[in-house]
Amino acid sequence: MTEPGRPDPSGAGRLPVLLEAVLNVGSDLELGSTLQQIVDASTALTGARHGALGVLDPDRDRVEALYTAGMTEAERQRPGLFPDDSSAGPAALAEEGRESRESREGGVPGPPPARDSLRAPILVHTEVFGELCVAGKPSGPFDEADHGLLRVLAAQAGIAIGNARLYGTARQRERWIAGAAAVTTALLTGTDAADALMTVAERARVLAGASAGVILQPTEEGGMEIVTASTPDDPAGIVGTVIEPGSPVLVQLLGGEPVFVEDSATDPRMTTGVRSRFGPSMMLPLQSGGRLIGTLALPRRRGERPYTELDRLLATQFASQAALALVLADAQADREQLAVYEDRDRIARDLHDLVVQRLFATEMMLESTRRRATSAEAGGHGEAAAGGGEVEARGGEVEAGELLGRAVDELDSTIQEVRTAIFALQQPPAGAPSTFRGRVLRETGGAAALLGFPPSVRFVGAVDALVGEETGRELLAALRGALAAAHRRPGVSAIEVEVDATVRLPDGRGGVRLVVADDGRGEDGRPTTVTWQAPV
Repeated sequence: MTEPGRPDPSGAGRLPVLLEAVLNVGSDLELGSTLQQIVDASTALTGARHGALGVLDPDRDRVEALYTAGMTEAERQRPGLFPDDSSAGPAALAEEGRESRESREGGVPGPPPARDSLRAPILVHTEVFGELCVAGKPSGPFDEADHGLLRVLAAQAGIAIGNARLYGTARQRERWIAGAAAVTTALLTGTDAADALMTVAERARVLAGASAGVILQPTEEGGMEIVTASTPDDPAGIVGTVIEPGSPVLVQLLGGEPVFVEDSATDPRMTTGVRSRFGPSMMLPLQSGGRLIGTLALPRRRGERPYTELDRLLATQFASQAALALVLADAQADREQLAVYEDRDRIARDLHDLVVQRLFATEMMLESTRRRATSAEAGGHGEAAAGGGEVEARGGEVEAGELLGRAVDELDSTIQEVRTAIFALQQPPAGAPSTFRGRVLRETGGAAALLGFPPSVRFVGAVDALVGEETGRELLAALRGALAAAHRRPGVSAIEVEVDATVRLPDGRGGVRLVVADDGRGEDGRPTTVTWQAPV
């Protein structure tokens, strides 16, 4: 039994505190808050005034991050980290980390705990993650029970840190995967080349936590030029920068190899004028199917943390995915352009079948009129003496006038067909039309696949300006029904559609009229005409 008022050398009285600390440390999956909880728990368990956890950089043997408890900012910056222990600064933490690593690998026990401070290495699997230190116990020197409690907490902290690392890695992978999916979706929605490159650069910059996202593309001289830059600052000083041919970095990039730079400002491989702005950087080739589209560069500012191996792996995978999306978007643009050309061919056939035939028919009518007029003139001269020449001549003039009127109507219809064809040439083959005229043409064009021939369409007046949205929807519904009814009737080989926005309704208001006429046989055996009208 421990006498009242004296410390418990076994630490059994602090067991509930230890259990609570273990539960608290293991309940948080965010690495930063987990590390701070470890420091707070260590000072509470040992009764120390000060606590610190130094995260060691495994590549540089230095303290990468420091978490403290019971210390002011001035005390954190002191060469001797703890006020009463000058040997516990960042350099000492790094040295303890090396000794802990060597003792674990070689089986040599670590140094005994100091009298006025305690330290315990935090191991994540076999890696020395950092050192947990406490100092300044008001009740006297630290004992073996304090040391045992600190080691238990450090061991539990290693497990909690490992879980937090796995959670952070999973979250980071999810963000990169979601970012790559968002880029692919954006690129395949029809953005142009410049917007596509900016989308890749912007999303990669945000995901990597870089100060800039840069796209470089090969130049005709054999170098590479920055063509797109996403940065919170003005990109004017970055865009247009050229990596000259012969640069060691360029050789790797053109060969499809990624380049990782620790400090752009001091690395001799970096030769551009903007390198002095940046520190750690990744330069990743955008390559798919043996085709090099360009390079994605993600530099950070000088003094910022370097990229980890996981950062490099995820960014490289993102670049591969983005390159594939760029290739697919380019192929989609080619397919859309091909569809434009195919649509032009279809319209050219329509022009040939409809307009040229009408012009030929009009020519025949005019030729017939000329012959009739010539015959009537000759007959009138020959029969003038008999007194019947004047009547015959007048009859010929009336018939010639009718033929001329029909010819004028045919020419007017031909002009309308040409105007409609020209307007259709201006419409993109994909996507919903933005004008009422375009929506009418889409309906008739879709009906052509069922009818086996394209309906003839004529517009009168400024239909796009006069027909409102609601009236336009009703007219399209009526047009759709009339075309469907014509398809069901036998013998239909031609359909004429007229949309007239210049009509006057019986009440004097302006209106729009739809007329759909076909050459099929209705119930009465005659062609059918459907008329629909409404106020505009």
